[in-house]
Amino acid sequence: MIKKIIGKAVTTFAGREDFEIPQHDSPLFAGIDWERLPRHVAVIMDGNGRWGKEQGVMRTAGHSAGVKTLKNILKTAIGLNLDALTVYAFSTENWKRPETEVNFLMNLFYDSLKRELQELHEDNVQIRFVGRLDKLPASLQAQMRDAEELMKNNTGVKFNVAINYGGQDELVRVMQKIAADVQAGKVAPEAIDEAMIEQQLDTVGNLPVDLVIRTSGDMRLSNFLLWQSAYAELYFTDVNWPEFSPECFVEAMKDFASRDRRFGGLNDNKK
Repeated sequence: MIKKIIGKAVTTFAGREDFEIPQHDSPLFAGIDWERLPRHVAVIMDGNGRWGKEQGVMRTAGHSAGVKTLKNILKTAIGLNLDALTVYAFSTENWKRPETEVNFLMNLFYDSLKRELQELHEDNVQIRFVGRLDKLPASLQAQMRDAEELMKNNTGVKFNVAINYGGQDELVRVMQKIAADVQAGKVAPEAIDEAMIEQQLDTVGNLPVDLVIRTSGDMRLSNFLLWQSAYAELYFTDVNWPEFSPECFVEAMKDFASRDRRFGGLNDNKK
């Protein structure tokens, strides 16, 4: 099911600095159906550049604001006790952007991860980076490895950051791995099934995506988690990412809880 929500957040910037992980009885969670929450939420964080233009500042300012928004959305996901949150930070197509913007983003990823590393660990987050990581700057790769090593035994929200990621590229890499195993005689062609493919995905160990949220108005997946989102619900909002507040995120959770998920079957209550 696809749903588009039109409207703006209450604030022009949702990355408020004083936001803490909300508790179960927080007013933020009033009206939540805890039994019908998604387990794995994926977010296409779109609209940083649009937000910057609307505010009369550079696109890069929008990216910086978006990092603060992400921090608060992750805290909200922790409060909701979600199993996994996967965010689209940088696609394989984003290299086509101006070199100055790409360089800014790489530095922003590095600086943000270094700054937030300890707090993420203290919040029991288990971080993982997915995509063609070998194409990223060496210093950023090292920082990501350190973060994954530090948090590998944490048991809280699985926080997957898709960076230099493309869904089609991921599936090509999976097919190449399986083809090599077939050629080496390790795998029989008839043994290839969905489970084998899933074991080779970047997101192995995560539950299937239940809900995909995209901000800033566009209604497409943009090559994000194509396999993992096969039966995901889709939620689109006109709110730009820097404006996407915890309240907006909770509204998406409530909308999800109201949906009838049939996974290709029929709803016995409807004729």
